[in-house]
Amino acid sequence: MSQLFDLTGKTVLAFGGNSTLGSSISEGLAEHGAQIAIIGRNLEKANAVAEAIVAKGGKAKAFAADVSSRESLEKAAEEIEAWSGGWDVILNAPGKNSSTPFLELGMDEWDDIMDVNLKGVVVTTQIFAKKMIEQKRQGSIINISSVSSTTPLSRVFTYSVSKAGINSVTQYLAREFAPHGIRVNAIIPGFFPAEQNRKILSADRVESILKHTPLNRFGTPDELKGAAVFLASDRASSFVTGALLRVDGGFGSMTI
Repeated sequence: MSQLFDLTGKTVLAFGGNSTLGSSISEGLAEHGAQIAIIGRNLEKANAVAEAIVAKGGKAKAFAADVSSRESLEKAAEEIEAWSGGWDVILNAPGKNSSTPFLELGMDEWDDIMDVNLKGVVVTTQIFAKKMIEQKRQGSIINISSVSSTTPLSRVFTYSVSKAGINSVTQYLAREFAPHGIRVNAIIPGFFPAEQNRKILSADRVESILKHTPLNRFGTPDELKGAAVFLASDRASSFVTGALLRVDGGFGSMTI
């Protein structure tokens, strides 16, 4: 049974792997044998994550890239290919948020968030999935969505719209890449306090979230590891593509 989740010999590209949730997922994939390319704009943070994985006996290396820049991604693709020879799993976990009210939202801010959360994932996948296809490497693409993608949340308009787009991208590309043996799925995390959402977690908002979450608590980053390992494994999830997997404490099933 343990072989179902063995990722030994797999190379994972973790975009946003230096974030709170991305780093935890990356650690989980490394714990199951994968070597991880930690990719982010902040190379210092990416290095810290990679070093933590190596310190625990895993294999990882940090690379700098900005998902809002095609040139930056293409340069990273060359560097990562030289390091690993290819890759089997793409984790798309970049994220940017803002609490600007809708009527005050400027298009510069809209573009900035969309460039990272949605356009960035599209461009990243264009570049790195194309190379998987050229190398005839079957594998898995895992996109990180959000509970706000299906039920838009107050105070995070642009973020909610961008994550709804991620769900659509996921299901479209599941069909697009199926003939190449590449599965595309998304994880819908519930509320995991992280850098980008702590600033909007006021006491009243926390109370509202917990009342709407049947398990009556926030998630911890480690609780995303299992879902990611499952979707990364070509044994455990070989017939799973186009799925939106909730890890939300029941938030998405709650009504009144």
